[in-house]
Amino acid sequence: MGSRIEEIIEDLEEYIDGCKFQTFSNNKIIVNKEELDELIGELSLRVPEEIKKCQKIITQQEAILADARTQAQNMIDDAQGTIDHLVSEHEVMQRAYQRANELVEEARAQAEEIISRAYDDANDIRQGAVQYTDTLLANVQQIISSNAEDSRSRLDEMFSSLQRLYDECTENRANLSNSVSYGDVEEK
Repeated sequence: MGSRIEEIIEDLEEYIDGCKFQTFSNNKIIVNKEELDELIGELSLRVPEEIKKCQKIITQQEAILADARTQAQNMIDDAQGTIDHLVSEHEVMQRAYQRANELVEEARAQAEEIISRAYDDANDIRQGAVQYTDTLLANVQQIISSNAEDSRSRLDEMFSSLQRLYDECTENRANLSNSVSYGDVEEK
């Protein structure tokens, strides 16, 4: 299912395609300003909403990283507490020290793994959000480009038509001026 922004863009395209042409024109259309303003207004509201969704995803990613860091620190603190407790016992001091170091190393390895996974997940989420936003912006950009090109083409056709009419008027005026001059000569 597409996003609401894509639906609004499709609605805009359908609306423009469904508009009637202006009288004596095959390239100018008549639009209902309120309807068009409503569609454009809704599009303007939805784009920031989609961007907020992406920002929320990024914020969630940061929360995941903070939680992973907290868990890692708790594990390290627990391991350090275990080290302190074991070292305080004289009879098993050497074994306790060795076991404590192993626990710290295990805790560090687990913490690094948790942080690494959290970074990977966060990067995947960020990359997905950026890609989604880029796709939306590319769609909007394509519509703008298409409409601009279409308008430019229609405008060029209109200018060509006006130039032909202008040239025809100039030629007719010249012919008219020549026929009046010849008519004056014959009467004299």
